[in-house]
Amino acid sequence: MATLSPPPPLDPNWALFVDVDGTLLEIAAQPEAVRVPANLPALLERLQNRHQGAFALVSGRSIAALDRLFHPWRGAAAGLHGGERRRVDGSCVENDGDEAAAALARVRSAAAAFAPANSGVRLEDKGRTLALHYRAAPERGPDVARFAKQAVADSGQTLRAIDGKLVVELVPRGYGKGRAIAAFLVEPPFRGRRPAFLGDDLTDEEGFAEIERRHGVSIRVGPPDAATRASYGLPDVAATLDWLEGRSTR
Repeated sequence: MATLSPPPPLDPNWALFVDVDGTLLEIAAQPEAVRVPANLPALLERLQNRHQGAFALVSGRSIAALDRLFHPWRGAAAGLHGGERRRVDGSCVENDGDEAAAALARVRSAAAAFAPANSGVRLEDKGRTLALHYRAAPERGPDVARFAKQAVADSGQTLRAIDGKLVVELVPRGYGKGRAIAAFLVEPPFRGRRPAFLGDDLTDEEGFAEIERRHGVSIRVGPPDAATRASYGLPDVAATLDWLEGRSTR
C-alpha cells in the first residue's frame, strides 16, 4: 500500500472536522479506558477559536461522552456517526425515527444474547446505536460479521452495519459521518469554507468521500495498511496532534 503524502499546513480558513478515537486519542482496549492528554481540551478550544467556530468533532461516541472526555471544551460535534449533532450555537439535532428505534430494540435483545455467548465479544449499547467489539478476540470477526449481516436483514434494511477497527456498529441507515459533515457545511460558520477531515478508520471513509467530493483536504491517520479515499496521511496520533498544533510533521 503506497504511503500517502503529508497534508499541507493547517489553514485557519478551512472548516475543520476531526474524528476522536485513533485520531485525537490512542485506541484503548475498552472505549472507557482511553487516556485524554491534559493539554487536549485546551487544544480543542484553540482550534475552535482559530477557525472562528468552524471546527467540529465527528465521532462514533455520543456527544455526552465527548463532553465528559474533553471537559471544559464544549463545541460543535456530531456523535453516534451523525445520529446526533450539536451546532456552534449549542442547539442540537437528532437524526431519529420510530422505525429505526423499533429495529434497534429488536436487535438489542439478540445482541445482548450474542455477546456473552461468544467469548471476547463485548456489546456497547449507545442508546441509538449498538457496537459489537471483538478486540479481545480478533478471531471472532467472522462471527460478528455474520451476526451483523443477519441483524441488518432482520431490520428490513432499516439498519446498516459499519465496520471499524475490531468493531462492527449497527446504526440506522440515515446515520453517517459524511452526512453529518455535509449538514455542518450548509450552516455558518462552516458554510463557504474549504472542508478538511481527519480520521483513522473504515467508519471515516464516508467522511473522506464527502470531503473529496467537495475538493477538500482528507487526511487518514495511521499506517498505510488499508485502501482509503483520503488524499493525505499522518502516521499516528502524535503526528496528528503536532499537525493540529502547527508543528512540522515532515
